[in-house]
Amino acid sequence: MLTKKQHELICFINDRLAESGVSPSFEEMKDALDLKSKSGVHRLISALEERGFLRRLPNRARALEVLKVPESRDAAGKAAPAPALPQPANDVVEVPLHGRIAAGAPIEAIEGSTSLPVPAALLGAGEHFALEVAGDSMVEAGILDGDFALIRKQDVARDGEIVVALIEDSEATLKYFRREGTMIRLDPANRSYDPQRYAPAQVRVQGKLAGILRRYS
Repeated sequence: MLTKKQHELICFINDRLAESGVSPSFEEMKDALDLKSKSGVHRLISALEERGFLRRLPNRARALEVLKVPESRDAAGKAAPAPALPQPANDVVEVPLHGRIAAGAPIEAIEGSTSLPVPAALLGAGEHFALEVAGDSMVEAGILDGDFALIRKQDVARDGEIVVALIEDSEATLKYFRREGTMIRLDPANRSYDPQRYAPAQVRVQGKLAGILRRYS
């Protein structure tokens, strides 16, 4: 038997995977369940793992697999069929790899002609590209130096999303996007770094983080 919040979380994750093929972020899960902190999300995920409803996929940030979903009950109290689990996609697609991007002080984003093979399940809908991460300012979001950031192209962002921001049309950085009064604030996920503040005219959103690939040598 799951608690109400555990039930809500497993259904939210399952719905998101069925819709886009990508696990929701901890920030999105926190907001969806109206929790005060992401530590509550961690506790719920651990409880769902222990009960066999959920599994964290190794070597992939933000990657969750729903093993089963709880039965719902109709008005008569009978168990209704559980919704179908999303089928894992084994297809691999090639996305453009556009050099390195800073997860620290902004550095130049280098356009390249190479490509990166990516499991289709990580991408979802839309046009994507990849950037190799340089720096450690996003480590608390599970994004490490040398990771490949998979970016869905878009030019708008909501508060709290991790985006590629192009600063003064010359330097790009990977940060949390926030609006602060009349300014744009780009937040790191590392207590050793300070937020960066810019006038809106200085910042152009290039895309939103869709996933992370990590290689081990």
